[in-house]
This record gives sequence, C-alpha cells and structure tokens, in this order.
Amino acid sequence: MTSDFARHLETLQATRPVTVLGAAVIDVIADAYALPWRGCDIELKQQGVNIGGCALNIAIALKRLGITAQNALPVGHGVWADIIRNAMAKQDLHSAVEAETGDNGWCLALVEPDGERTFMSFSGVENQWQQPWLDALDVPPASLVYLSGYQLASPCGELLTTWLEGLHNVTAFIDFGPRIADNSDSLMARIMACQPIVSLNRQEAEIAAERFGMDPESLGGQWQKRFASALIVRHDKDGAGFFNGDDSGYVPAFPATVVDTIGAGDSHAGGTLAGLAAGWSLADAVQLGNAVAAWVVSHRGGDCAPTRAELLLAHKDV
Repeated sequence: MTSDFARHLETLQATRPVTVLGAAVIDVIADAYALPWRGCDIELKQQGVNIGGCALNIAIALKRLGITAQNALPVGHGVWADIIRNAMAKQDLHSAVEAETGDNGWCLALVEPDGERTFMSFSGVENQWQQPWLDALDVPPASLVYLSGYQLASPCGELLTTWLEGLHNVTAFIDFGPRIADNSDSLMARIMACQPIVSLNRQEAEIAAERFGMDPESLGGQWQKRFASALIVRHDKDGAGFFNGDDSGYVPAFPATVVDTIGAGDSHAGGTLAGLAAGWSLADAVQLGNAVAAWVVSHRGGDCAPTRAELLLAHKDV
C-alpha cells in the first residue's frame, strides 16, 4: 500500500529556481568517548574524512532528490580543495565559484556515543566572498536562495547581506545554526527585513528567543508579529513546528535509529528546499525535510542524503 507521503513524493519536480550559497569544507570525523577537557589527552577513533559544509550537504540532498540548483560554493586550491573538487565531480556537482588562491576550510567533528556531534572549525575560502563572485551568479525572480549563518556571521556577512538586499522577488532560506547570536543587531535587522524563511533547531530557538526578548514557548507567534517571516523549529525525534503568518502546525518525525547526527540540520534544509522548489506548502516541505533528516541520522556522515527512490522505498507504507 502506497502512503500519502510516497504518492506526494512522486510529484516532486522543481518549479522554482534554487541557488545554494555557502561552504564546501572537509569534515574529519572521529568517535570520542567524551569531549576533551582542559589539559587532557584523549585518543580518538577516526571514522573518515568526508566532504561537508552546510551548503554542500544541501546541494547533495537537492541533487539526489532530483532538484537542479545553482551551487555557489567557493572551491580554492590546496590539499582540501582538491579533495572537495574531485568528490563533487564524482557526484556530478559543480560550483559556480572558484577562488583563485587559498584552500578550503576543514573541521574536526567529534561524535559522542549517543550520536551528538561537536565541531571545531578552521576557516578557508568559503568565508572570503568577493563581489565579482556574487556578480557572476544568475538569480532570476521567484528563486529560492539558501544562506548559512556561518557565512553571514563571518567577515563577509555584510557583503552577502547587501547582495541579498539587491535581489528582486526572491525567497531567502536561512539556517543560522549556532551563529545566530553572532551577528550584530544592525546586520540582523537587515537580514530579517528580507523576510527569509528561517530554520532553527531547539537549542538555536532558545538562543534566538533570548536574543530577541521572546518567550521560547510562544516563539513562533512572536516571531511572526516582529518579523513577518516564516519560521521552522526542528525538534529532532519530536518532529518540527512551522509558523507562517496564520498558518502554523507541527509535523511528526519519521522513525529513525540514530547513529550520527552530522548533517541532520543541513539535510532537513535540503529536503525542505526541495519541497518548496516544487511548489509544495511549507507543511509538506517540512515533512520532506523530516524524512531526509531521518535517513541521514541513520547513516554515517553528513553527505549521505537519500535519493527519491530510496525515500519512496523506505516510506512506501508509512
């Protein structure tokens, strides 16, 4: 018996252009029995060296779901950049941006026994945006434009915000991540004046509530009154809430056996963007985000988003 979700998934086809702007980096992933403490010397067990970065994880998710996107992921020249370029080529992914000098960044991701991950990052060309790179991008009206909080909180955040303000009739999708507290008040005001769709996990929602003087229990409604901007709050195994004007609701999670939470939020954003690109409602797009995230946390690495066929098979009877 085919589920309603599976039948809907069969209609997934882009009707809106998508631009994904952000980072492609290297994730060195290691198991840690505990997080390091001052003065300690712990031994890690390396899981692998994967391509990653919020925007690249989203680009992979969109590609595997059959959604074509313009990927603006700066790729430089160096040891890490070569790994990224080769790995992207194997997945038939290409970037519209190439840096003339400099290497890409990398991060050490420590995964605790319960699957929780902690990142220690080293910045590279992905945070060194230049105006000519932005000028070369083709972002037509009605586009969806993904931006990450990591880039918006970096020194190039002002440049990216000015670029976003200059686009016409686009919908920005922003995952601020843990950097939501790092933007200045003036820059945050400019970003939110663009009325983006914002996606936060439960911890980030608490940080946002504190920053804006809102009650965490009624964040969605207060967010709408202040910013008139759609908000998604992800609650992991407890599903996700969404708030969009008078339309709000809760979308249950899909069952999953968690082995690694790296890339879960990015993959949720990729699934949600895919649904929005197909013209789906925010509720239906969030459901697709939940399904993609459930798949990713059940597999190792953040770059393991499912194909549409894999999702159809997994949820045919759900």
